[in-house]
Amino acid sequence: MQEEQNNRDEYFMRLAISEAQAAYEEGEIPVGAVIVANGRVIARAHNQTETLHDVTAHAEMLAITSAASMLGGKYLNGCTLYVTVEPCVMCAGALGWAQLSRIVFGAPDEKRGYSTFAPKALHPKTKVTRGVLEKDCKALMQSFFASRR
Repeated sequence: MQEEQNNRDEYFMRLAISEAQAAYEEGEIPVGAVIVANGRVIARAHNQTETLHDVTAHAEMLAITSAASMLGGKYLNGCTLYVTVEPCVMCAGALGWAQLSRIVFGAPDEKRGYSTFAPKALHPKTKVTRGVLEKDCKALMQSFFASRR
């Protein structure tokens, strides 16, 4: 049962990594997000802060908006967010309000991650899984910032 969950988590995280790769290719910080409901993807997004000239256009925020539109309501109970990097405080707050059931992230973000600055920002019932395909997620971020220096 746990192995099955791990395999599902890795499958959906690879989709999020694909979104992050698209961000990378667009010159955006490579963060990708996928929201899943009942085993199917209902939203996918990647960072677009540069493209949209909008500091709030993080992958998670765009995915929340898309998923809520798809479901026809603001709450995402029963949904899981897969995101390549630990959400920031802004995104964690929005995720808390959206009441996602689960969040799965790849790489931690020691500089901006919610767990350091606002560990209670998520909804109290939200379950968090950390470190899924962490090396792949981290490598993409490191490659992006190395190319910018």
